[in-house]
Amino acid sequence: MELLDRLPLLLDPIPDFHAAGLPAGAEPELWLAEHPDAARDLLRGFLAAGAQVLRAPTLTANRFCLPDCDISGLNRKLLSIACSAARPGIPVGGAIGPSGLFVPPHGESDFDDIFDGYREQIRALDEGGADFLILEGFHALSDLRAALLAARTTGLPVIALMSVDSDGNTMTGGSLLPGLITLQAMGADAVGLCCTAEPDLAEQFQRARQHAAVPFAIRLEIAGLSPRQLAEAAVSFLDAGVGILGTGTGAGPEHLKALAKTLKNYGPPMLPEEPDCDAAAIEQEAFFLGDDIILSEPIRCTSSLEDDLIDLDDEQVTAALVEITGMDDAVLLGTVGGMARLPIAVHADIPTLLDAALRYFQGRLIVDSDCQIERETLEPLAAKYGAIIY
Repeated sequence: MELLDRLPLLLDPIPDFHAAGLPAGAEPELWLAEHPDAARDLLRGFLAAGAQVLRAPTLTANRFCLPDCDISGLNRKLLSIACSAARPGIPVGGAIGPSGLFVPPHGESDFDDIFDGYREQIRALDEGGADFLILEGFHALSDLRAALLAARTTGLPVIALMSVDSDGNTMTGGSLLPGLITLQAMGADAVGLCCTAEPDLAEQFQRARQHAAVPFAIRLEIAGLSPRQLAEAAVSFLDAGVGILGTGTGAGPEHLKALAKTLKNYGPPMLPEEPDCDAAAIEQEAFFLGDDIILSEPIRCTSSLEDDLIDLDDEQVTAALVEITGMDDAVLLGTVGGMARLPIAVHADIPTLLDAALRYFQGRLIVDSDCQIERETLEPLAAKYGAIIY
């Protein structure tokens, strides 16, 4: 079953579990696992209203939110309930929500610990028979990258959604275009936003369209819109190339029916034949590259690295070349690299150090191929993290 062969697709909404009988203060996933009929009724109602795929109610069924729970068993059970609610031919996916943790400089959490938490949940969903994974509601690129790296250990299609405010910004300053450049290079099968139906946000999709190598996805918040108003607002996003459409909490059957009717006017989104995605990125900005990249003199990872990256403003160079000679260097670059005003290239002669630099950098790096790492090792490493070899 190829999910992306079915575009455009209407997702089921974020459920209002209280409408299904969830008591105040109860954990939704734990309660639904104990009340499978309520979960099935909720999901079948979405299908009856026009949803074309179902998500298992596993959004916060992870170690971050439920530290004392059998995560594997819970995810398998909730996925099984969703599968039993689906009609034949309806794809059923696993929903993965944000950890709520932030790595430096925005927090003190460890990237590898976050990855391990996602890997535990995603392994259970994969082994349980999920048809796809949707990573949604993420407030930081670091968190979403950790989840995506875990998701790419499976062969499942992955939809990656950042959560933004009405101006199109995440809590850590990210936005659609640099997120698109980073996430599609890492292997996401669709990239997009959880957002309100602001016209300015639809324009962001329109501007980013020429850089998209994968379809756009979106989850629109209801924000008091009537079914007719929501369907009208969705048109500008669909015109901008959105191929996977969903709604946030509070959507009723009439909202889904209105969106399903609108989707009938659209075929699969047309991607550019030659998308302009030759770009490096930090969380806040994408840097489109010219035909020739002119690297700076090597910059060492010292306590002044942040200042060195900020101050590098030489018309003779187009990228900052940073030397990685130890694990501390890789961590430091991941912490301060977001301050760069130019795209960043890294030079490392040891595969484990290059892996760490690519892993902890929250964006898309260039890799200096003039190093001692053999090509057959260099290329898979760069591909794993979506880096550009130069």
